[in-house]
Amino acid sequence: MNESLDEIERYVIRRIKEIREYKSITQEELSLSIGKNIGFISQIEAPSKKAKYNLIHLNLIAIALGCSIKDFLPDEPIRDTKYDIKEIKK
Repeated sequence: MNESLDEIERYVIRRIKEIREYKSITQEELSLSIGKNIGFISQIEAPSKKAKYNLIHLNLIAIALGCSIKDFLPDEPIRDTKYDIKEIKK
């Protein structure tokens, strides 16, 4: 998968692909079910592309796959080393 994508973006793409394949839904079927052209999902799942989902896509895909948007997200935040974010403690 494209290394220019953030780890969280790659994670979401992998999870959607896993769920899609588990439910035996093709890329074309999923693309068309969310109102996109037949190559939309394949562009995002292609390792060489920078394409990614936005929140509207995730919502539509969750409806199409009969699941929750939460199913596409990790249980814990992904702490990418390229970000220097400090946790706020009160």
